[in-house]
Amino acid sequence: MTFVASGTNAERRRPYPFNQSGFPCTDRRKVTNDCAGLSDGASNGSDSKKLRVEEAPPSRVLHIRKLPNEASETEVIALGLPFGKVTNILTLKGKNQAFLEMGTEEAAITMVNYYTTVNPHIRNVPVFIQYSNHKELKTDAGNQRTQAVLQAVSAVQSGGSPSSDVQEALAAASSPVLRIIIDNMFYPVTLDVLQQIFSKFGTVMKIITFTKNNQFQALLQFSDPVNAQQAKLALDGQNIYNSCCTLRIDFSKLVNLNVKYNNDKSRDYTRPELPAGDGQPSLDSTVAAIMIVSLNPLSAAAAAAAAAGRVALAGQAGSSGVLLVSNLNEEMVAPQSLFTLFGVYGDVQRVKILYNKKDSALIQMSDANQAQLAMSHVNGQKMYGKIIRVTLSKHQTVALPRDGLDDQGLTKDFANSPLHRFKKPGSKNFQNIFPPSATLHLSNVPQDVTEEDLRLLFSNAGGTVKAFKFFQDRKMALLQMSTVEEAIQALIDLHNYNMGGNQHLRVSFSKSTI
Repeated sequence: MTFVASGTNAERRRPYPFNQSGFPCTDRRKVTNDCAGLSDGASNGSDSKKLRVEEAPPSRVLHIRKLPNEASETEVIALGLPFGKVTNILTLKGKNQAFLEMGTEEAAITMVNYYTTVNPHIRNVPVFIQYSNHKELKTDAGNQRTQAVLQAVSAVQSGGSPSSDVQEALAAASSPVLRIIIDNMFYPVTLDVLQQIFSKFGTVMKIITFTKNNQFQALLQFSDPVNAQQAKLALDGQNIYNSCCTLRIDFSKLVNLNVKYNNDKSRDYTRPELPAGDGQPSLDSTVAAIMIVSLNPLSAAAAAAAAAGRVALAGQAGSSGVLLVSNLNEEMVAPQSLFTLFGVYGDVQRVKILYNKKDSALIQMSDANQAQLAMSHVNGQKMYGKIIRVTLSKHQTVALPRDGLDDQGLTKDFANSPLHRFKKPGSKNFQNIFPPSATLHLSNVPQDVTEEDLRLLFSNAGGTVKAFKFFQDRKMALLQMSTVEEAIQALIDLHNYNMGGNQHLRVSFSKSTI
């Protein structure tokens, strides 16, 4: 392949220099700090001359640097697919560089603008994209492999199918099926959450979710391979919720998913008549009203899940981790009882019952996600005979009383409590968060404790035990009270109850019934 170009240093020009962290220095005044001193050769091994900082004018030819050694032409082409037609490519293997020609200058501008905010990756290696000084690529048309790949891409973008001899070469760029792995899954991620996230990039046809190697995974099929590429570029490495539930996305070798059932594990959106099978019916996401609010795709998905009563809204900008709880029974409520109930949904840091309004309290959670989660589950529940109201507070923290001031025990700091359920990263407690229910899940039950012992214990808490069931190992059990209010009261009174031998009972709400 031959390449006709003028000028030896033209391709070192780019819209902005990059600092030592690999991010663009968009502020010209900062170039003299950590950007101007970098050499282009330091990042791609080409030469050691100082980086030129002047901008190259927009061009439909793009210069891509710092490619991994094993990067293929198909993977480079895939970077440009979401933005328009790709008309030519030249790879410089020895220099870990490539030139990509887009069909129009507008498509190239869109691509460069996008990648100034989203760092592009090939094989999990960040690459850098800038305008080339050349207006077109003149390459050897006899290179059959490159031409075959380009023809296949053109066929896919036109709605056709690539020929069989190039299907394998194009697999990474043309599969409509994505494989999704959720890392740091602190909150449940439902099929409906995935559908809301990925539908921002095109029509989602089918989803199958499963657990493999103790990781939640999903296969998701778009109607168009280009949409799958757009979704991968935008979402790979992003978090669904603040600092957790990280999306790891690659292309599946499958080109079509076979979905037999529409339930909470799988869904074929093109065939609503499919039976539910052995799974449970999928949760109904009442997102129509929520979508009126201007949210990014991930926040919108979180809102959908919250509407279904399962997970928290992703923390919005300026949102608080402090809750205001009102209509409390001031004769009965104490900081410890609020800590225990709200601790089901997050790690409570501080509780303050208001001195001049003792039917109200401020509760500080670890973060805004936990506050949203607790609010969505506890608001409207009955505690000590009164329906409590939970809203987000304007306060950012709960202040402790000044030294020497006696606030009658109305404020308590729980920051160092050993009873926090979620302080351990990856704890299974994150996967077992459910709304208050009449059925309680008991764990850490001593071997010598009988069903009668537990029935008596929970009856003495002020309610009626309707049903009971031991798990096979007898270390865990389900216990059903007659009402949700009784179950809330029992959880407050008996979570962390000393059963003897320094074994403390663990109590949480269950999604099951007996």
